[in-house]
Amino acid sequence: LEGTPAFIHGGPFANIAHGCNSVLATTTALKLTDYVVTEAGFGADLGGEKFMDIKCRKAGIAPDCAVLVATIRALKMHGGVKKEDLKQENLKALEAGMSNLQRHVENIQKLGIVPVVSINRFSADSEAEINLVKEKCKALGVEALMADHWAMGGEGAADVARAVVKVCDSGKSKLKFLYADDMPLLEKIRTIAKEIYRAKDIAVDKPVRDQLANFESMGYGKFPI
Repeated sequence: LEGTPAFIHGGPFANIAHGCNSVLATTTALKLTDYVVTEAGFGADLGGEKFMDIKCRKAGIAPDCAVLVATIRALKMHGGVKKEDLKQENLKALEAGMSNLQRHVENIQKLGIVPVVSINRFSADSEAEINLVKEKCKALGVEALMADHWAMGGEGAADVARAVVKVCDSGKSKLKFLYADDMPLLEKIRTIAKEIYRAKDIAVDKPVRDQLANFESMGYGKFPI
C-alpha cells in the first residue's frame, strides 16, 4: 500500500452477509483523513447495494463516489469468449459484454451515487478495446480510466484517484435508499429483485411468507434486507 494506513476490521462476504467492513473501521478512518476508500464485496449489485441500503443507512454515512472495477478480459468473457481466447482482440464480444458493466453503472446511479469506472489493465488489452470501453462509458455519462497499479504501483492508479477526488469534491452524489424502513419485508425483497436484478417479479412460497410475517410480528419489519 506504499505506506497508506489501512483498517482491517470485519469483512463478511456479501453472499452470506452484507459484504462490508465494520462501521467502526469506516467511521474511525473518516475522522483521520480527507478521503477514505472502502470495498463492498462482489459486484455493485450485491455488496454495493448492501453497502448503501444497510451500512450507510445504519451508520448515517454516504459515499461521495463509487468506483466500479472492470477488466476487458472479464467483459469479453461476459460477451461469450472462452477463457483460452481472452488474449485475442474481440471488439464484438467486448461490446456485447458491456451490457454487464452498463447494468452496474445504472444500479449505482439509481442509488444516487456518481460512479467512476476503473479498468484494471492487462498486457493483452488492445488500444481498440480500451477505446471502446471508454466510449461506451462516456455514452453512459461516466468516466472510464485505465488502472495499471499491478505493474506500476500507486502511480499506475493516479488517474483513477484524481477522477475520484474530482467527483467527491463536486458534491453531485446524493444517496437514495432503494426502499423505506417501513416497507414490508416481502416488498423490500421484491424491490431489490426488480430494481437491482431486473426480475419481473418474485415467487414466494407460503412458509417463507409466514416466516417474514413472523419476523414483522416480533418487531423486525423495519430492518434492512
